[in-house]
Amino acid sequence: MVRIKRVYEKPAKKDGARVLVDRLWPRGMKKETARIDLWMKEVAPSDKLRESFCHDVEKWPAFQIKYEAELKEKANLLKELKRIERERGTLTLLFGAKDGEHNQAVVLAEALNKK
Repeated sequence: MVRIKRVYEKPAKKDGARVLVDRLWPRGMKKETARIDLWMKEVAPSDKLRESFCHDVEKWPAFQIKYEAELKEKANLLKELKRIERERGTLTLLFGAKDGEHNQAVVLAEALNKK
């Protein structure tokens, strides 16, 4: 099972493996508080894509397409995430954005669920 969750939300046992999928560390978040198992910043959108999107909902459809294209080049990282999901039962993709519907974790979760 793949879940997504804002890194600022309280960790829970049902989270399973907690993987941060942001390129940048979340502002104001202490590593002890985040309780992540892995920080996989390499799977996050490129700096260029992240900066062009800038969390603008109107740019969301274009962001999704471009990020999905980037993910095709990161097949080894997707395989690693699927392995973690198989081993732990639940994989929670953590993100720092305020918008829970328009962020890279949503696109990444969809890509993982298609595999």
